[in-house]
Amino acid sequence: MRILFLISIFFMVGCQPKHEVEVFDEPISEISITKEESIEMHRMWVKDESYKIDRYIERHNWDAISTASGVRYYIYEKGNGISVEKDMLITVEFEVRLIDSDTTLCYTSDNNGEHTFLVGMDNVESGLHEAVKYLHVGDRAYIILPHFAAHGLLGDMNKIPPLSTVLYDIYVVDAKNR
Repeated sequence: MRILFLISIFFMVGCQPKHEVEVFDEPISEISITKEESIEMHRMWVKDESYKIDRYIERHNWDAISTASGVRYYIYEKGNGISVEKDMLITVEFEVRLIDSDTTLCYTSDNNGEHTFLVGMDNVESGLHEAVKYLHVGDRAYIILPHFAAHGLLGDMNKIPPLSTVLYDIYVVDAKNR
């Protein structure tokens, strides 16, 4: 008897009319902004990003140095090797993280191996080219790249999202003239 009762309840609930989904026939209007508004939006984005970077540095008690372009670096272990200069071939060990709530790990030389690149020429972030010129072989440093000095508006199309601030933990293994 119970089974018959449960089956009848199931059919009554299952046969009730479904709620209709409301369909909108009006097209979504495009948002139109002027060039000046776009520039102002970007200016505000950069200002906000700079504020967040400064608070991150403050929370970690780093005595970071800011370059004219907005790249920040903090040498936490000083090496005694030669100074890195433009047109040198350098090898680094690294961790690349996002400055987000979890400082998400994106890339590491533990997985990808050491990375060698030509300072000022190779296809790495422009901010990284700038920052490594303040380092020496043996230095360990944190480098914070604002989105415009890292992967910009598009991200890297893999692990780094658009408009992301990037944190490098970098160790300069070697530097030599090419």
